[in-house]
Amino acid sequence: MLALKTILRLSSVLLCVLFASAVLAQDRPSYGPEITLADAKKLASAALAEAQKNKWNVAIAIVDNHGALVYYERMDDTQSASPLIAIEKARSAAMFRRSTRVMEDTVNKGRTSFLGIPLATPITGGLPIFVAGKIAGGIGVSGVTSDQDEQVAKAGLEGLK
Repeated sequence: MLALKTILRLSSVLLCVLFASAVLAQDRPSYGPEITLADAKKLASAALAEAQKNKWNVAIAIVDNHGALVYYERMDDTQSASPLIAIEKARSAAMFRRSTRVMEDTVNKGRTSFLGIPLATPITGGLPIFVAGKIAGGIGVSGVTSDQDEQVAKAGLEGLK
């Protein structure tokens, strides 16, 4: 009987720990007001400057916090798949409230079921846009390596500060 009580207590503690871990894992910033067109243009301009400085031809997409396209720009001679990929990276970052690098890392750690989630694009280069600590949208970049895409997206975020 004592062993059963101990097992039940340990099970209860384990369930509490698992529940707390699940809650913490889902702790994400709230959605705020949507990104404005003026701010989207500032982001794109700063991102474009970074791409031009490095001679990288990219597509840059800015979406609102619902994933709807607000602003888009494609440099000349950008690969033809990049426009759609940039939009999807931005959309994923905004709608899932995290960078697409986090999603890619999740898949790389073996959680391939993530690939079946609709609208999730687990390819580095998409970042959420924060305004006053809340998600206002997402920026996605595509055209060079994923790390370079993310570098351009980060430069875009710096343009909003």
